[in-house]
Amino acid sequence: MKINAIDEYGLRILIRIAKSEGDEGLSISQISDQEGLSIPYVAKITRTLRANNLINSTRGHKGGYVLARPATQININEALSALGGALYDPSFCGSHSGERKFCTNSIDCSVRSLWRMVQASVNQILESISIADLMGTEKNATFKLQSMLDEITQNVKV
Repeated sequence: MKINAIDEYGLRILIRIAKSEGDEGLSISQISDQEGLSIPYVAKITRTLRANNLINSTRGHKGGYVLARPATQININEALSALGGALYDPSFCGSHSGERKFCTNSIDCSVRSLWRMVQASVNQILESISIADLMGTEKNATFKLQSMLDEITQNVKV
């Protein structure tokens, strides 16, 4: 799994907007200043977040971006899917067929089973974490996330 810059900055922007006080939200220039990102880059990410109904924009002199829903109702899987897609997509196999038109394992592939299981596990974890869970300090987030992980893995143990 490789987290790219848009995934990282997109989550940071969502958290930054969630933490903003007031009904106006944050402007692109405010987000740019606070995150140390260029205005065009912030504009690109906020367009994606808005197109996927994660944030709303308000116009006017004091306009800016606000979350489309409460932070507790936006899970990380939804945000990452909007920003860059899934870790494993079923079309992945078609892109890795070697020199042939079709993968030699397209009918019976144990590796595909692995990627499906990894994706399902990642989805389960990321769906249980909301933007609100990441709004506190790193120490608080680590404690909360570790508790969630302990609970998930405890339920999986046989």
